[in-house]
Amino acid sequence: MARTHPNALSAVVLPEVNFSEEGPIRHLHLGSEWIQGSMLVDAPNVLVHEYIQRMMAWLLLLDPATVGQRQALQLGLGAGSLTKFCAKELRMKTTTAIELNPQVLHACRGWFKLPADSPRMRVVLADAASEIRQPSWQGAVDALQVDLYDEEAAAPVLDSAEFYADCRRTLTSDGCMAVNLFGRTSSFQKSVDKMAAAFGEAAIWAFKATREGNTVVLAQRTPTRPTRTMLASRAELIKNQWGLPADKWVRVFKPVVP
Repeated sequence: MARTHPNALSAVVLPEVNFSEEGPIRHLHLGSEWIQGSMLVDAPNVLVHEYIQRMMAWLLLLDPATVGQRQALQLGLGAGSLTKFCAKELRMKTTTAIELNPQVLHACRGWFKLPADSPRMRVVLADAASEIRQPSWQGAVDALQVDLYDEEAAAPVLDSAEFYADCRRTLTSDGCMAVNLFGRTSSFQKSVDKMAAAFGEAAIWAFKATREGNTVVLAQRTPTRPTRTMLASRAELIKNQWGLPADKWVRVFKPVVP
C-alpha cells in the first residue's frame, strides 16, 4: 500500500484522471487535453517523450557505476515513467515517488503498469512541498526529479527559491536535481534564477528546449565541471547500458554559467 502523509490530502479539490490512446501510446490526463505522461503499451518501461528521457541526464553528472547503490525521488508521479525506469531499468537501491492525487496512483497501477509497492519502489501520497521537509529525506536523495503540473499545465505548481532550497537539502553531497520547465505562463529565466538562489549559479545546467517547449534544468548539490571528454564517455556508457540517447544530450546541454 502507498503511504499517505497525515492531513496532506484534506480540503484539496483534485482533478479527475483519465487516459487516451494514440496508436501504440497511452496518455495520462488530469481532466484536460494536456498530457501528463505516456506509455508504450507494448514496452511499458520505455521513456516515450524526449523531455522525460532528459530528466535522466543526472546520470551524466554522477558516476554511472554507482547507480545501483543510489536513491531516486520523484516529485509528481505522472504516468509512472521515471519511477518505473529508475526501479526496473536502472535498478536503483530505492525509488520513491511523491504524488498528491490518489487517482493518479490508481491510474498508474491500473492503466500504466506501475507495480505494487516493494522495499525498492514505493509511492507516498502527500503534498511534495511538505513531504520533502521530513527529516528522513534530508541529505538522502541522489537523483531528485521534479515534474509538478496541475490539469492546466500552465506553469510548474512549485517554483520558488524556498522550494528549491528545500529540494537542495534532500540531496546527498554529489546529488542532482532535474526539473521539467514547461507551460504558457512559465518563465525559464525566472525559474533558473530561483534555482540559482538556492543552489548557486555554478550548480545549474540546462538543455535547449525540446520541440514541444519543455526545458530540463539540472542543479547539483555540489557544483562540478566534468570535461566534455568525461561527459562523452559517460554518455556512451549510458546509451549502451540503458538505451538512453545520452550522446545527443551532450550536444544540447551545458552549464548556465560557463
